[in-house]
Amino acid sequence: MRRFGCALLLLLFSVAFSIHAQSIVGQWQGTLQAGKPLRVVLKVSNGTGDKLQAYVISVDQSPDWTPVTTISMTHGELDYSIAMIQGKYHGKLSDDGSRINGTWTQGSSFPLDFQRATEATSWLTNSTIRSVSVAPNVSLEVIDWGGSGPPLVFLAGLGNTAHIFDDFAPKFLSQYHAYGITRRGFGASSSPVPNGSNYSADQLGDDVLKVIDVLGLKTPVLIGHSIAGEELSSIGSRFPDRVAGLIYLDAGYPYALYTADPADRPPNCCGLDADLDARELQSDLNAFLAAGPGTDQMPIISKTSGDLLLLQKDLEAIRKRAELLPPPVQSGTRPKLPFADAASAIDKGEQKYTNIQLPILALFANPHSTARLPHMTDEKRAEFIALDQVQTSAQVKAFQKLKSAQVMIIPNADHYVFLSNEQEVEKDIKDFLNTLKSEGN
Repeated sequence: MRRFGCALLLLLFSVAFSIHAQSIVGQWQGTLQAGKPLRVVLKVSNGTGDKLQAYVISVDQSPDWTPVTTISMTHGELDYSIAMIQGKYHGKLSDDGSRINGTWTQGSSFPLDFQRATEATSWLTNSTIRSVSVAPNVSLEVIDWGGSGPPLVFLAGLGNTAHIFDDFAPKFLSQYHAYGITRRGFGASSSPVPNGSNYSADQLGDDVLKVIDVLGLKTPVLIGHSIAGEELSSIGSRFPDRVAGLIYLDAGYPYALYTADPADRPPNCCGLDADLDARELQSDLNAFLAAGPGTDQMPIISKTSGDLLLLQKDLEAIRKRAELLPPPVQSGTRPKLPFADAASAIDKGEQKYTNIQLPILALFANPHSTARLPHMTDEKRAEFIALDQVQTSAQVKAFQKLKSAQVMIIPNADHYVFLSNEQEVEKDIKDFLNTLKSEGN
């Protein structure tokens, strides 16, 4: 009887603990007391097996999610860590499961108490999030911010998720229905191991098209930031009838529109083309080495010589840029970012797009703001701005040659133009969208 009683107590404890552990799943929010109060949202969900997974967003600093590296719930005590910022949290769940009282440690320790968020109290934009399968064992996080009207699809830059648009996308809901897609390798989307082709620009573009098909969207306008320019150009080049227009948010760089025209690549330009140019030269050299006896090598030699000159210009521009910046942080001195492998694969998967015959709005920060750069002398800062202006202007000129493109320049804006110059970018986008409506697109 005693053994039965002990067994029963163990069983009841096990069940109670299981329920207690599960109760951590959901959205939590609290204010970090570190000088200036900062609002923090923690979203916990069930991962594979019995494991938990989580993401954190600092609402007052950035509208994007940071993946939690490790998270565990033991006897009502929550621990999680974020390797990329070298911080950790320890807290205790209240008996009723509505609060977590704890401490955030990042160098120093600061109080951080969480409350369970409800739809009515949430600090985040109201949205619906779903997972859409785009390939075997690959699903993407898709955000639906709601709205009424023609569809808009927002695509984030490298290292970000679609949540980067949580504050910006809802500005269009009175006339449009806004969606966001987190590309493979990032956030809550699947992260397949790179295999040489599954992160190519066209593959990422195909992922977007698959989501569009699953959602049943009719000719949406795609709005992409930074590296998302390659997804826009991939779709616009191959399937122009599938979308109504493309909006590049400081996303019109060589991965989106490539040019080898010497007129578009003046001295000190471009450096931004180096990866694409290096791969082209590598292909030239392979062709030269593969040419057999008696082969007419003059076309190969001519192309190789031209591509070598392009790469030399790139390398010189990169060298000058590097001389103006402090040495990069040595590898091994900071944790590897969770999305590093995907980012590297995307970099290697860039492709050349040269002609896009679709209505286009291309917004450029030119020159870019240097506010994020470390301290540098006034002389070096002026040199850096001048070099940046030359490089960006080359891409501006390339887009201006497209008959279907409207190009807008925002001086001294941040690369995240929709955050640093929110009202201006919002107006430019709405004006462009109105043009599409008037033309019947």
